[in-house]
Amino acid sequence: MKRILLLSDTHGHIDDRILEYAQQADQVWHAGDIGVISVTDQIQQIKPLRAVYGNIDGTEIRKEFPLHQRFFCEGVDVWITHIGGYPGRYSPDIRTAIQKNPPQLFICGHSHILKVMNDKKLGLLHMNPGAAGKQGFHQMRTMLRFVIDGTNIKDLEVIELGKR
Repeated sequence: MKRILLLSDTHGHIDDRILEYAQQADQVWHAGDIGVISVTDQIQQIKPLRAVYGNIDGTEIRKEFPLHQRFFCEGVDVWITHIGGYPGRYSPDIRTAIQKNPPQLFICGHSHILKVMNDKKLGLLHMNPGAAGKQGFHQMRTMLRFVIDGTNIKDLEVIELGKR
């Protein structure tokens, strides 16, 4: 069993609340637009981190993190990328690959819109944690927390960090 904290779009912002939630997780996953490497450095000091770079991330972050992460957590096939779209409207860059070999859990960021939905056609769960940072049009800063137990994804919680 793994307790996962999922965040995205920090845009260079990290604070004690984010780090408190990270401390409670077994792993932290960041779906891009990190902003500055110190964000991920602080997380990695306390918990294992998986991250991808986003469209605003510069060379330093792109050298450290890939555009896509595809891996297994427990028995769940996970794919994390920054710009991915959502069921019925996947990004053209990933549409063919996701249709050919869909993961069980597809995660992206970019939109700053918290969204969790099933793709019944592809048999996957899509998650976008919204934005944990203070830059962007979103009103509420958000993250997601959930548990992966074997092949089950359960105990999903939305974490509201307050107004941006």
